[in-house]
Amino acid sequence: MLSLGKKAKLSFKVDALVDGKAVTGPFADLLDGPTIVSVYMRNNTSACDKQAAEMDKNEKAIVRQGFRLVAVSRDTCASHAKYAAKHGYGFTLVADPEDLFSQAMDAIVEKSMYGKKYLGPLRAAYLFDATGKLIGLVPKVDAAAHGQQLLAAIAATK
Repeated sequence: MLSLGKKAKLSFKVDALVDGKAVTGPFADLLDGPTIVSVYMRNNTSACDKQAAEMDKNEKAIVRQGFRLVAVSRDTCASHAKYAAKHGYGFTLVADPEDLFSQAMDAIVEKSMYGKKYLGPLRAAYLFDATGKLIGLVPKVDAAAHGQQLLAAIAATK
């Protein structure tokens, strides 16, 4: 995993839902100020829905602390648009089907489902300063308490 104080190479292009509009550009452009990037697997799955709901529930408190929220999953931008509309989410949702963000963070891990092993992105959250430097980390997301995890991670950076 990328060490605190380092900058990740985030120049790869992504599709994202920003303020309700689909945009394409370098991931780095999404870090236009202090930003939290939270990685989850898929829209409309139990734990991921809890994680996203926690982000939404705590978004105002996170914004008051000077951070914006970005959520990254393998879903398409069209799926994100439906997901955001269904739940009323206003934070940025990034389509990353090739796990480029997690690769840049050196956070691809071995997982197991039904006895089958495979590689996938670590469900984690990353706090970046305005320059794109990693200043905080939630290495293991607790979906049901993710909002509080993010607020605690912000407090630890101050």
